[in-house]
Amino acid sequence: MLVHLPREQGYGLIPRTKNGPALAGYGAVTMANALKKSVIGIPAELWRSLTWDRGKEFSDHVRFTIESGVKVFFADPHSPWQRGTNENTNGLLRQYFPKGTDLSRWSAQEIQAVANTLNARSLKTPSWITPAEALNKYIQSVQQSSVATTG
Repeated sequence: MLVHLPREQGYGLIPRTKNGPALAGYGAVTMANALKKSVIGIPAELWRSLTWDRGKEFSDHVRFTIESGVKVFFADPHSPWQRGTNENTNGLLRQYFPKGTDLSRWSAQEIQAVANTLNARSLKTPSWITPAEALNKYIQSVQQSSVATTG
C-alpha cells in the first residue's frame, strides 16, 4: 500500500529544532490519522494486523489500535526480513520514486497510476495472477463465506 500523507498543519512556519516537529511535517499523529482513514471501506479481514518498523512516525500506535481495531506489531531492530512484502514493495516503488524523493512533485493521479501499474503486474506465485486479481478473489471468497444460505 502506498500512503501519501499531507503535511501537518503549520509545517514550515517555524524553524526546525532538535526534538521538534517531525522532519518534513510527517508526525505520529498524522501517520495514525492517515492510516485510520485508509482502513475505512476496506474489508476488516484485510486489516487484522499491521507490522511496522520502529520509526518515530509510528509512535501513536496505541491510539490507532484503539480507534481502528487493527493490532500493531513491530519488527525487531535491523530485521527487514520480518517485513518481507513491505521491503519488496519498497524496492518496486524505488523504480518510480528514488529514495528521498519529495512525493509532492507528483499529483495524486500520477501516484495512483504507479499503484495501478504495480497492482496489474503478474506475480510468478500463485499462477501468474496480479495483485489486483488476488485481492478481488480474496474479497469475493470472504463475502461468499459470510452469506448464509438456505437449503
